[in-house]
Amino acid sequence: MRILLAGLVMLGTPAALGGVEPPARVTSDSKEYCTELAVRLAALPGSREEPARSLAADGIHLCETGHTRTGVAKLRRAIRAARGGD
Repeated sequence: MRILLAGLVMLGTPAALGGVEPPARVTSDSKEYCTELAVRLAALPGSREEPARSLAADGIHLCETGHTRTGVAKLRRAIRAARGGD
């Protein structure tokens, strides 16, 4: 069992990946990031159409009421929808 656990731990190390660390995934759940996403969404041509418009409204409301993580998720979905990806 210990050998299996040690092997699993080694798979996640940079040495197991040829010495290259995987790129960092940056996530943020701040009100500032909500604002940044809302501004980015507003610049997209499909931002005023459904479902992007209602997703954005929900996301902004969630961010303003302290539910930033869920609000960011909604705003990201709104951006995908405005680009035609949802």
